[in-house]
Amino acid sequence: MPSPFLTPGTVAQADNVALLHLRRDQTIPTILRATDDQNLGYKEGKVSNTRFGSFPHSTLINQPWGSQIVASKVDTGSRGRRGPGNKRKAEELDASGTTTPAEEESSNLKKPEAASSGFLHLMYPTPESWTLSLPHRTQVVYTPDYSYILHRLRARPGGTVIEAGAGSGSFTHAAVRAVFNGYPTEETTGKKRRLGKVCSFEFHEQRATRVKEEITEHGLDGLVEVTHRDVYEGGFLLGDPDTGRSPKASAIFLDLPAPWLALKHLVRKPPSGAESPLDPNTTAYLCTFSPCLEQVERTIRVMRQLGWLNISMVEVNHRRIDVKRERIGLDCEGIRGATVFPKSVDEAMLKLRTDDERAKRLRLAHSDGTRVAYSPEEDSTMPKDQQQATYDMGRLVHRTESEIKTHTSYLVFAILPRDWSEEDDLKCRQKWPSNKIDAEPKPAPKSRKQQKKEFKELRLQEQKEENEGRQREEEQEKQPTEGTGDV
Repeated sequence: MPSPFLTPGTVAQADNVALLHLRRDQTIPTILRATDDQNLGYKEGKVSNTRFGSFPHSTLINQPWGSQIVASKVDTGSRGRRGPGNKRKAEELDASGTTTPAEEESSNLKKPEAASSGFLHLMYPTPESWTLSLPHRTQVVYTPDYSYILHRLRARPGGTVIEAGAGSGSFTHAAVRAVFNGYPTEETTGKKRRLGKVCSFEFHEQRATRVKEEITEHGLDGLVEVTHRDVYEGGFLLGDPDTGRSPKASAIFLDLPAPWLALKHLVRKPPSGAESPLDPNTTAYLCTFSPCLEQVERTIRVMRQLGWLNISMVEVNHRRIDVKRERIGLDCEGIRGATVFPKSVDEAMLKLRTDDERAKRLRLAHSDGTRVAYSPEEDSTMPKDQQQATYDMGRLVHRTESEIKTHTSYLVFAILPRDWSEEDDLKCRQKWPSNKIDAEPKPAPKSRKQQKKEFKELRLQEQKEENEGRQREEEQEKQPTEGTGDV
């Protein structure tokens, strides 16, 4: 079954996870099912109750993603009425034949009736939206952190990622999207394609069981393998801790209280003689997630002892900026979020004059026994030709979020080069021999500066030779004159 996290399609399918978007910071995850799997007693089948109304899943299934779904009227009084008196008799069960309870319930579902108010938007799940709506079991790795982590780990389609400390599964969903390169059941033609995979390890048994259930519900079986194990002692091999197979990972993320205790298993040649969990043909990239500097210091110390290189620490601080229009004025009455208050003295005086004129007309009409025709345009404090559109009213302002998320954890990154043997060195020398001599090496082209320098030196040499020639000529002219005398 395709996962809605990776290939959501165009419409919401039954038995798939969907997100019920209520407002900007409130989203409810649910599994779409027409029948009431929890047996809550609703005649409409399975129903999700929110602050904006009740929504039977029969109104959500097969709807396009992003649709606005109107709330329905649900008989909440029928809940809990399934007592002993409602049990079916043996004769009815025999007469029902081969129909299952789910099929019979789906055929007897009551058609939902639209309510007068309330709605939500049906959204397909993404790792970002799942991070904001998932049930928190441990500290969650948020989007600003895991997006930077996956970038530094070089996570790409077809790769394998090791995750130690699955927790709530936030990083798991982001990592499987980064390495996704097709489903395991797909038949590949021609060259065999390497499928991406996430190998997740969790020490807490209940959390590991819950993560496995979520992976199955989200259609990620075969792409994510969750293992209940203490990686400090058992390591990162799949299956049996001693004789299991290697995941051949090139990216490792450790969200552990003491990551330095697990680094002894992340080497090219483990001391126990077991197979290394790292890919022998590529460079390994590592990231640790630690909230305290003491943890960072001990981790870096062990990294250096085990040969990890390019060690660096990063702290990610995320801040959201809200951009909106600030609408102030008497002409903003009826606009949501606007401040109905005079924005200037002139506007306040104009409003007072308008109210005085209206009161004067009402008094005159009352004395004459007539009725005054009232127009809403009279409340406008601005001429009709100068009125602005609602979307363009006010001034554009920006504000930071009220609760600034500062420190989450320190991220320590390191690189372990691939193991280089004598055979690899020999192959490299055969392919690129160092004693290879090329044919006549071509002279490098001279730069403009070098040409000017050579021309200047040549000119000076010519001037020098010319001066020496003149001196010799002058000396030759002087010699006959000095040798002659009177007889």
